[in-house]
Amino acid sequence: MEYINIHENGIYLVFGITEKKQLKLLHFSAVPFCEDDICKLGKECKEDQERRRQLMEEAFQFVQVSFSGYDRPYEKHGNKHIVTAPGYLLTYEGMRDEENETGRRLTIIQRDAQITHARVETVMQFYRGTSVVRMWSTVTNEGSDVQCLEYLSSFCYTGIEKEGELSSDEKMRMRIPYNGWQKEMSVKEYRFGDLGFAQTQPVVYQRTSQVMEITNTGNWSTKKYLPLGYVENTQAHTALFWQIEHNGSWHYEIGDQNSNFYVCVSGPTEVQSHWFKNLTPGESFTSVPVAVGVSEDSFEMAMGELTKYRRLIRRKNKDNENLPVIFNDYMNCLFGDPTTEKEMPLIEAAAESGCEYFVIDAGWYAPGSWWDSVGEWQESRERFPNGIKEVTDCIRERGMIPGVWLELEVMGINCEKAKKAPDDWFFVRHRKRVFDRSRYQLDFRNPAVIDHVNEVIDRVVNEYGVGYIKMDYNIEPGIGTELGAESVGQGMLEHEKAYLAWLDSVFAKYPDLVIENCSSGGLRIDYALLSRYSIQSTSDQEDYRNYATIAANAPTGVTPEQGAIWSYPQRAGDKEEVIYNMINAMLARIHQSGHLAELPAERVALVKEGIACYKQIRGDIKQALPFWPLDLTDNEDLWACGGLQLPDKAYLAVWKRQMEGKNNDRRIRQGTVCTETELTIPLGSLPFAKEGIKVSCLYPQKEETAFRMEGDALTVTFEKPVMARLFVIEKGNTPC
Repeated sequence: MEYINIHENGIYLVFGITEKKQLKLLHFSAVPFCEDDICKLGKECKEDQERRRQLMEEAFQFVQVSFSGYDRPYEKHGNKHIVTAPGYLLTYEGMRDEENETGRRLTIIQRDAQITHARVETVMQFYRGTSVVRMWSTVTNEGSDVQCLEYLSSFCYTGIEKEGELSSDEKMRMRIPYNGWQKEMSVKEYRFGDLGFAQTQPVVYQRTSQVMEITNTGNWSTKKYLPLGYVENTQAHTALFWQIEHNGSWHYEIGDQNSNFYVCVSGPTEVQSHWFKNLTPGESFTSVPVAVGVSEDSFEMAMGELTKYRRLIRRKNKDNENLPVIFNDYMNCLFGDPTTEKEMPLIEAAAESGCEYFVIDAGWYAPGSWWDSVGEWQESRERFPNGIKEVTDCIRERGMIPGVWLELEVMGINCEKAKKAPDDWFFVRHRKRVFDRSRYQLDFRNPAVIDHVNEVIDRVVNEYGVGYIKMDYNIEPGIGTELGAESVGQGMLEHEKAYLAWLDSVFAKYPDLVIENCSSGGLRIDYALLSRYSIQSTSDQEDYRNYATIAANAPTGVTPEQGAIWSYPQRAGDKEEVIYNMINAMLARIHQSGHLAELPAERVALVKEGIACYKQIRGDIKQALPFWPLDLTDNEDLWACGGLQLPDKAYLAVWKRQMEGKNNDRRIRQGTVCTETELTIPLGSLPFAKEGIKVSCLYPQKEETAFRMEGDALTVTFEKPVMARLFVIEKGNTPC
């Protein structure tokens, strides 16, 4: 076998070219390649060498591509996307190796010249400064017959467990990032054996129908999971991780093939997403982009590499440079019932507290109940007797930039414009408009729809003086639309691409307009959208104590400077409640809310102090990387902590929540040193720890904070049931 070895940005890549000119991806790792790791079965006995050769021939495909109507002769079981045809028929034609402004770029060309006449080009774009590569494949029908494409991988790699002699049960771990309304960023760790992949030891030839499938189907891209995967090999001390950059249906799976484990990552599929695409002669289809990275077996390190990569791929904008503080009148405040009378005292209080944007949230466009009538986005004179511009002008006079809430992708079933619009404005299945929660889904492939949404954007920007839009999305239209597409999944995919193109046109016209990505909180946390939007709503979580979990874990899904987190002091709360609320948001983007005009002066002073402190550190936030000295936080944890690190300093938020109905004896993880009042946090992993550590309480400055340093460990003492503190950690020594 001929090898192609590539080492770029800490990524070791090895391709093998067989005697039949087939390309095999043999290695994708943070450590160098060892040939003996491939197909361990057959190494011990010479008589098994032929079997080993056969296993190599059947597996390790670089791209999985499936056309309808072709045999798949090698063995597979169940729903696995392996042994695809023409995937297994492809032969290697060549590789272009180039350099561009981003980094190295490989284009790998394969073709089935005998049966299907498919040509596949796979692009691997490296990024200087991070061990992450972006990948996608394009399949072209070079034959004379129409071919029905059922599946196309963006990344496929067999042998994810191959390093080390231990069984996968003992050495392999996987983290699954669960997501959900008000329960975003909940990451759980599993052994492979926990997932139904139990292996024997020593390893023998085996195969199963078991496959671990993480799938999203629909237009809420993260309603159940983040589009993120992570596996680690604790014996080899390596990790592999990936991020699917698509705003709709996507799929990844881990399964076994010929005594190895593989991972396949893709956009929509026929089996999972009701998607297929007919390719006429000469027609091409390109898979969704997927970012794949390597690191040591450290989830923190992997997320650090992904954070660097996310910053490299997103649209350059002032918002992510300046990190302005936003006040929004919704959460635990007006809750979608704004009026001029209610807004005026809030505007004054927000300005006095140091906020820089003021957003009028839902309800400004209709009197009374408005859910099923939205769609025209005209101001309500019942709510704003002198027009909404009176309020937006007041916001500007107080030194803030005004914003409004929109949900442009939908129209309510009782919207007069929706009643008059033709069906091709909307998603249609079975010749009927698609309903969800009394709303219709607009189809952004239709030029008339684009004209409609552009008119709204132009009006709120030019007539109301809006500089910020909270773009919400509160429905799930399901598998797609049948209009103008071979499959409903393809209709969905084309709509999603059209939506992204529309976003690009909006930012081209209004480059300084800030548009927040919101979908019932965090149900579309994906980097197809977040490479364009500068800010992401992380949740609609209404209990500030539970928000600590989301705040601590947020960098798994979004860069800190894009992650908007609510701070909403309660009218009936106390000082510790205000502090806790502020600390939730202070290592991300502050989405201030709450009835600030009705709080006592001592509690408003804590809000002002928190915002002032944030403005001092936000220059660090935009370049820092996440760290979790006690690993990620679970909702059941009594204690939570998470921070941001730089080469010479770090910021650490620590929370304690003693809540009724929760198991307050739960520990963050096995081995954590904590009691109901004390928590010890190891800080020795920080890059500057060997030079000595100095710790001080950054916020609040005047409230009592008990802590001590012993060696490289910080111990905090929180006597009250619910408390939080923000610390800064620097080089030096803290006196005992």
